[in-house]
Amino acid sequence: MPADAYAESPVPFDPGVLAALVDSTMAGVGVLDTKLRYLYVNPALERLNGIPAAEHLGRTVSEVLPGVDAREDMMRAVLADGKPREITSSGFTAAAAAVRRYWHGAYHRLEIDGRIVGLAGIVLEVMASDQGQRELEQARRHLTLLDTAAARIGTTLDVDTTCAELVDLVVPGLADLATVEVFPPDVAAPVRPAPPGVLRLRRAALKAVPRLSEELDGFGLTGEYIDYQEGAAVQRCLVANQPVVENLTTDEQLLRSAPRPERLAAYRALGMHSAVVVPVTVRSGPLGILGLIRAGDSPVFTDEDVVIARELAGRAAVDLDHARRYAHEHTIALELQRSLLSEPRPPHPHIEIATRYLPADRSVMVGGDWFDVIPLRDGRHLKAMGDVMGHGVEAAVAMSHYRSLLRMLADDELPPHRILEQLDRMVERSGPDRAATCLLVVVDRVGGACEVASAGHLPPVLIDPLAGARVCDEIAVGPPLGTGFGGYRTTLLEFDPGTVLFLYTDGLVERRGEDIDVSVGRLKELTLPAGGSLDGLLDEVLERFGPGAEDDIAVLASRTRSPGAWTPDAT
Repeated sequence: MPADAYAESPVPFDPGVLAALVDSTMAGVGVLDTKLRYLYVNPALERLNGIPAAEHLGRTVSEVLPGVDAREDMMRAVLADGKPREITSSGFTAAAAAVRRYWHGAYHRLEIDGRIVGLAGIVLEVMASDQGQRELEQARRHLTLLDTAAARIGTTLDVDTTCAELVDLVVPGLADLATVEVFPPDVAAPVRPAPPGVLRLRRAALKAVPRLSEELDGFGLTGEYIDYQEGAAVQRCLVANQPVVENLTTDEQLLRSAPRPERLAAYRALGMHSAVVVPVTVRSGPLGILGLIRAGDSPVFTDEDVVIARELAGRAAVDLDHARRYAHEHTIALELQRSLLSEPRPPHPHIEIATRYLPADRSVMVGGDWFDVIPLRDGRHLKAMGDVMGHGVEAAVAMSHYRSLLRMLADDELPPHRILEQLDRMVERSGPDRAATCLLVVVDRVGGACEVASAGHLPPVLIDPLAGARVCDEIAVGPPLGTGFGGYRTTLLEFDPGTVLFLYTDGLVERRGEDIDVSVGRLKELTLPAGGSLDGLLDEVLERFGPGAEDDIAVLASRTRSPGAWTPDAT
């Protein structure tokens, strides 16, 4: 019917006829013209509204009841299509200005001789409606979510754990299913490039209510990379940095929201009907998205739901940014440590080497402990074990300087103490400003003797397969490197072939409240049978002495194979 079919229609309507019928009813009855202006109100409606009947006539509902959400849009819909509607409204009236009241009304279009003449409404006051109760309960849940967010999100500096804490918080309080997807880190293993126009995110966390758990396989897995096509809700959300709300009632709408068409069946299996995509963003830029889904009989997302989701995403973004920054720095530090403290290769075919490095603080993974093995002529080799003061990247950089200088100074003709003297002078003049201890050992060709010099370092241990272990405390100990004092001496140690030379840093033995000599003395208990595994020895050492360590631990074990196992030509 054309919109103007009832715009200015005459009203051949006699209110007196209706009054005789409805004046005695307890329900409020009102008649409105096509402009939603009152033509008639019965005494019950007069009492409900708290306004005399005469003050209603000729005025619209919104003019008479400005404090009430009377849903005039629904009334116009009844006028337009003629379909009766039941409408729940609420607000404040002159009858009880300080109390929100609720009404349930039924509205019908009035027609005379085929012409639309107005609208009749029958209204009953009700207690707070079920919808109002649901809204109140929802508000309480939202407040609880906000109150607990600070305690439940960001308990660690791990990205995936932080994302998991976020989805655990919002399911089921805010959504039936939640996912957090983040941009791939820029210092991790390379990820295959996304096609042009496609956005690639990594799903860091996924959570669903129990009734949807069986359908999650089709939705995707935690840890996988997901590609979003142009126009998808996720892309639109991140481009605008605004939440995107979608009521997904048709396959076309579901496809537009899905990362790829194959997901349509999974979305249908979930009974998914409403989705919110919220940006997880900090000042420096977007980190990813929080996706919320409701399915089955759950209501669609409201504006209040979206506000709460964005607030939670904003709070989580701060913790997630801290976790990403830590992961970034941790990965760089770890790669630096690996490059600087790589497993040394055996200097000659007849030499066996095993090493371990164990940081005291697992969150740092980088420090100043170091070891090295440098081949010399005639089958000899130089072993070094050092410990730079401090921890972290600065200590690792200083360790790199010491190691580089040592490799430059190592000379076939110089005894260990002369190498330490030159190293000490170079460091004191222009090297790092961190002191370091160092132990140098030059092992002869057949492994029957070695020359040892110490710059403030703990003595080595010799582990004989038959005689057991002894701590070589007869070695003269000079000052740490970097002091410029010098005064180093070389000591000759002799031992039987097959004996294991064990070097270590002080983190292995130093314990609070215990004399260092007592701690070092326990190394005399180390044993290794002939042909025993050096790696097994070091694993046993760290298992036995590692717990309780307050400093980094570096250990090195080596031995020379028997002369029959190699020939000079092999070197």
